[in-house]
Amino acid sequence: MEDLKALELGAIEEIGAVSTGEELEKLRVRLLGKKGDITSLMKGISKLPPDERPKAGAEFNKVKVSISSAIEKKSAAIKAQELSARLNDEIFDITISGKPYGPGHFHPSCDIMDEFIDIFVGLGFCVEEGPEVETDEYNFQRLNFPDDHPARDMQDTFYLQNGKRLLRTHTSTVQVHTMLKKKPPLAVIAPGRVYRLDSDITHSPVFHQVEGFLIDKNVTFAHLKGTLELFVHRLYGKNTKLRFRPSFFPFTEPSAEMDISCQLCGGKGCRLCKGTGWIEILGAGMIDPNVFKAVGYDPEEWTGFAFGCGIERVAMLKYSIDDIRLLFGNDKRFLSQF
Repeated sequence: MEDLKALELGAIEEIGAVSTGEELEKLRVRLLGKKGDITSLMKGISKLPPDERPKAGAEFNKVKVSISSAIEKKSAAIKAQELSARLNDEIFDITISGKPYGPGHFHPSCDIMDEFIDIFVGLGFCVEEGPEVETDEYNFQRLNFPDDHPARDMQDTFYLQNGKRLLRTHTSTVQVHTMLKKKPPLAVIAPGRVYRLDSDITHSPVFHQVEGFLIDKNVTFAHLKGTLELFVHRLYGKNTKLRFRPSFFPFTEPSAEMDISCQLCGGKGCRLCKGTGWIEILGAGMIDPNVFKAVGYDPEEWTGFAFGCGIERVAMLKYSIDDIRLLFGNDKRFLSQF
């Protein structure tokens, strides 16, 4: 114990004498390190009678706390001195102008989203939003997905809470929410993030989609084609070609996929369009009567069309980007081009 007390007094004196942070750190290691003075001295506790060891251990802890506290106080004092010296030595000219920074700009996906919304708001559509975390009822059941539909598999959908909830796979869920709250006629677009287990040069597991739907009396597929043709020509120009191919979606019947001429190669064939000259841009169709029944609409009275479009896919074609992953990479060299 006498050696311990002497070590404490000597350590306090040495701590008070150091003048730099580097010297203080070396002293800390020598005193408190794994091979330091206190650790070496603590090995002698094993030689004491068993009844004296607890008291000795407590004394060692007190000394360690005392030395650690002294080191912390000295470190704070040294840092304060160094800061004061630096402030006295350095000269700050407050009249010098700061570094100029250029104005920021929107991400290309945001630009396309805003342009998309502007086009359809100009056609009389209103904007609705919905939750990104959904239930099976809104994401699948009310949209006429059968229980054995492949989209329900874990390979396509991000499930949460042991399957009780999921990250929405499309913004068509907003269609259901809106129809349950409002009565027709309706003309709505629903922009937002969606999630799917898919990733390659034209697909991303997280992307933005716009769902659009119009419900009224005597709505036909011709209204759908005319609306989408106007949208494409306003977004890409009147020389852009488009075509409709028969397809299948559980919530529309009949259904179609719409292609436009590849903007990267002008329809000649490239890596993006896989040599076809065409690239699929959205899926669409007439709203299935079962969807109307699921929300309490009379399918004998009301008809309507719906479509869903991936914003990043539109941005790729608009700006001739050949890999969708560039839009999510946050590479400043890429984003500064827009």
